[in-house]
Amino acid sequence: MSGIPDFKNLVFKDTSFANLMNKRIFNVLLIATKYDAFMLEDDGRVDEQIFNEYTALSLRYPPRFTQVTTKEEALAELEDRNFELIICMPNMDDRDIFEAAKEIKVQYSNIPIVVLTPFSREVTKRIASEDLKAIDYIFSWLGNAELLLAIIKLIEDKMNVEDDTASVGVQTILLVEDSIRFYSSALPHLYKFVLEQSKAFAAEALNEHEQMLRMRGRPKIKLARTYEEAVRIFDQYKDNMLGIISDMSFTYNDIKDPFAGYKFGRYVRKSGLTIPFILESSESSNSVYAEELAASFIDKNSKSYPQDLRKTIMRHFGFGDFIIRNPQTKEEIMRIKNLKDLQRKIFDIPDDSLVYHLSRNHFSRFFYSRAMFPPAEVLRNIDVSDYKNMDEARQLIFDLIVQYRRMKNLGVVAVYQKERFDEYSNFARIGDGSLGGKGRGLAFMGAMVKRYPNLEKENFAVNIPKTVVICTDIFDEFMETNELYPVALSDIDDDAILKYFLQADLPANLAEDLMAFFEVIKGPVAIRSSSLLEDSHYQPFAGIYSTYMVPNCEAKQDMMRTVCDAIKAVYASVFFKDSKAYMTATSNVIDQEKMAIVLQEVAGSQYNSHFYPTISGVARSLNFYPIGNEKTEDGIANLALGLGKYIVDGGTTLRFSPRHQHNILQMSTMNLALRETQTRFYALDLKNLAENFSVDDAFNLLKLSVKDADEDGALKYIVSTYDPYDQIIRDGYYTGGRKIISFVNILQHDVFPLADTLDKILKIGQEEMGRPIEIEFAVNIEVADNTPNATFYLLQIRPIVDNKEVMEEDLTLVQKDEAILSSTSALGHGIISDIQDIIYVKTEAFNSANNQLIAYEIEKINRQFTEEGKVYVLVGPGRWGSSDHWLGIPVKWPHISNARVIVECGLENYQIDPSQGTHFFQNLTSFGVGYFTINPFKEDGWFDEAYLNALPAAYESDFLRHIHFDTPIVAKMDGKKSLGVVLKPDVEISSPSEKETE
Repeated sequence: MSGIPDFKNLVFKDTSFANLMNKRIFNVLLIATKYDAFMLEDDGRVDEQIFNEYTALSLRYPPRFTQVTTKEEALAELEDRNFELIICMPNMDDRDIFEAAKEIKVQYSNIPIVVLTPFSREVTKRIASEDLKAIDYIFSWLGNAELLLAIIKLIEDKMNVEDDTASVGVQTILLVEDSIRFYSSALPHLYKFVLEQSKAFAAEALNEHEQMLRMRGRPKIKLARTYEEAVRIFDQYKDNMLGIISDMSFTYNDIKDPFAGYKFGRYVRKSGLTIPFILESSESSNSVYAEELAASFIDKNSKSYPQDLRKTIMRHFGFGDFIIRNPQTKEEIMRIKNLKDLQRKIFDIPDDSLVYHLSRNHFSRFFYSRAMFPPAEVLRNIDVSDYKNMDEARQLIFDLIVQYRRMKNLGVVAVYQKERFDEYSNFARIGDGSLGGKGRGLAFMGAMVKRYPNLEKENFAVNIPKTVVICTDIFDEFMETNELYPVALSDIDDDAILKYFLQADLPANLAEDLMAFFEVIKGPVAIRSSSLLEDSHYQPFAGIYSTYMVPNCEAKQDMMRTVCDAIKAVYASVFFKDSKAYMTATSNVIDQEKMAIVLQEVAGSQYNSHFYPTISGVARSLNFYPIGNEKTEDGIANLALGLGKYIVDGGTTLRFSPRHQHNILQMSTMNLALRETQTRFYALDLKNLAENFSVDDAFNLLKLSVKDADEDGALKYIVSTYDPYDQIIRDGYYTGGRKIISFVNILQHDVFPLADTLDKILKIGQEEMGRPIEIEFAVNIEVADNTPNATFYLLQIRPIVDNKEVMEEDLTLVQKDEAILSSTSALGHGIISDIQDIIYVKTEAFNSANNQLIAYEIEKINRQFTEEGKVYVLVGPGRWGSSDHWLGIPVKWPHISNARVIVECGLENYQIDPSQGTHFFQNLTSFGVGYFTINPFKEDGWFDEAYLNALPAAYESDFLRHIHFDTPIVAKMDGKKSLGVVLKPDVEISSPSEKETE
């Protein structure tokens, strides 16, 4: 048999999996604010995720996380105990964010230190100029718990790879990538894939214990960030390399080399080993180098990057189905799913295909990827030329499988645990993925309320609504099993996307979980988006995706159909046109976005055939529009009757600072009170059972008048009454007379401690998150035995991402002739120096009847700016983004996303109060956009339109002018003093001393 031993009588020695992965991370020291720590521990359930993996690995002690907030606490902990890993989440407000890491490394040089940081332009700049010797890895953190799992595995793999490859031939996968953002995104994908595959292959083991041991044999992943590091790792582990994924451009000899990946590929090919090589590049033209290297090519800019990577690894690294191909045409001949399948089909594989796959080590790779080391080793060490003929090769593989299976006696054990939800539950999850932004915020608030029981008062309970989160892994499963990505990522319109999604099937086991939820919930259910990026810690995606509300039906099947449709509709909204535009504007990749769903009991009461809460509100711990004796840090709240959509849409709300609840601007004069009061509100239509879901998530909401609420009896504690005979506004509810939504009994007469509760929650929330916050809430008042009782529901919490660029100049020194614009009501903080364009609505011909047309025109211009990656200043009258086009130009955020300064400019004949409470606020702050309010006609701010009119226009229409400057027009904002200016080109602000000497 030409030197090939007879395997029929061979007894394989079993792999000693128990000796693999012996070096472990047992204790992790986390240096972070309390909120960041919560994100990792409670919400991301990193403890639980790692625990699950550890049990799967037959290990009893998953890593323990010890959380500290200062360097001193960290050093004290390190003195007391052993830690195998330190994770720093530096508060970006600090001057020297890496100081703590440097000091710790001096004393504990052997402990790896990892920095998790949100990536923004500012952070990138700071990292480029920092000395990073003390730090082993930096990762870009978006609140995704999978990244943490990947970090722990990456460091454990580094600790174990040498022993594990030497002892049983465990395989390695090499990732060569120097972009922090990119490897932070790629590693979780890679680990998730490898762990999933290992788990799937482990299912072929005899019992759970065997499965757990088998998981330890999974391929180890190594990360190289320079050419030299890549070569060193390759040279050391080339005999155990399952495959290589390499970027095209990375550092070579300390210089960024655009062809480093190609050079490394040539180095690998010179070794003579057949190792699958994947070349990645942001430039598709580099695919020619991949062809030359006989490597696969992946475009990093592809919308479907994770799917492309997954498919390529699956095809070439021995994972997934083993596809037997015709060597000439590369056509698929057959597909082999598992060992049993290979045993059954081995004699049907044609000779030329068998030679092709054996000579390229595909069979040994198939075994290696499944941690079946004995047969893999045998096949790898036999050359194709050793076989007399291909029948001998087939027999050999058949005998190998029989012997291996005899030894292992493979079997499958599957365990499924369903979560229960009863009337005592308040927060539960379905699935193992992330909770997403809203889900995380809710979980955090639930924990916060529990820690501060003094928030509750006798007649004023504080809670979060009953909530179930369907995690992101269900979204992944839904998208993949229904093959929705091609449709979702295409350019078809929103209605068509929604139609495809509604026709798709949700995972079957979800139905049982939902039924249990419906048994407990007595009122309507809100189906809210909770995406990974939405309300994430550092770049909130506020109000971009849909929220549907569904009435509670007697017939649970009707309820099931409606809720399932709503879930699919929220999933679809990830891929609507506005979402895609927003993704482009925020430099995010749409395929990195995953959607969790929050199912939540709607706060409120039923009135005949509609449903709404007494109060909805938004509150922020920073007030960028302070009036009177209010301070920026006193916070601000906006209240309205009915569902919160009214506030989101920019409706008239009651604005007050929780620390100044008796000073309400809108109630200061009778005219103001009558003019600036809420007249409409939103309620859920309980008769609309959503036979046909719409892209518009408000399709089953009713816009009612305050008179309707009066008929419902819902106004008793929240109105003042206007007496037309005495021309006076009386506090409280009286029959007859016009009702003014003033919340007077609550704010002026303390029937409920709303202001005090808001003040405490904003203070606690800001402390625990380590940064300013915004919350959404609802209050429902019910009267029993003539005693009013209210429940305060926290619906959402998110950070206000505050731009801390130092702004030390005195903007009051700017002269009129130096500025195009200046405002004393400016929102935002910092300096924006990359603007060369200004777009303004021409005032002389302005007519609010044209506002919708102006909005379309601006959307078109903005699209051009997005494509070119440029930014501009936008000036116009009235409220930007108002849903009522008579009050302002009705743009949505994606339509003005490239504006870095947005100006609401009042005209003498068109005076609208500055907008408050819209979702723009969150986007403005997260992108550091300036928002100026000016009324030049009453000496409140300055707009030199004459100067702009005298300049040539890059574009001009009936309504708009676009001016392009050759040099930047710098915008400067002092958020604490609410001052803002946009300077004419090449203007410097003189220092106070210079002014004096003049």
